[in-house]
Amino acid sequence: MATRVLIVDDSEQFRDVAAELLAERGFEVLGAAADETAALAAVAAACPDGILLDVNLAGQDGFAVAASLADACPGVRIVLTSANFSWVPQALLRECTAIAFVPKEELAGANLARLFYA
Repeated sequence: MATRVLIVDDSEQFRDVAAELLAERGFEVLGAAADETAALAAVAAACPDGILLDVNLAGQDGFAVAASLADACPGVRIVLTSANFSWVPQALLRECTAIAFVPKEELAGANLARLFYA
């Protein structure tokens, strides 16, 4: 059975590219959400195995959204991503509920199976 992943990013173009990348690697993309509200609705409908979550969302930042999603779906493996990773505070990365951070430019080469498989 394929690992089920939800993509949360405010860029429709990135959501489409990420969905294609994940599907090519054997993941089942459960859906995509542009913000925290849509992401919470998606996990309420079906708790995914993993979530690819942008740090720079409109409204709540990805760290706060990660905490909300982890509360709504205990055990979910959250991987944070961002195009602008130079500002991401390392202390927040260590303390948040995400299991990893991968810059968007490195997603194609990242070992996503290692990150999303428990």
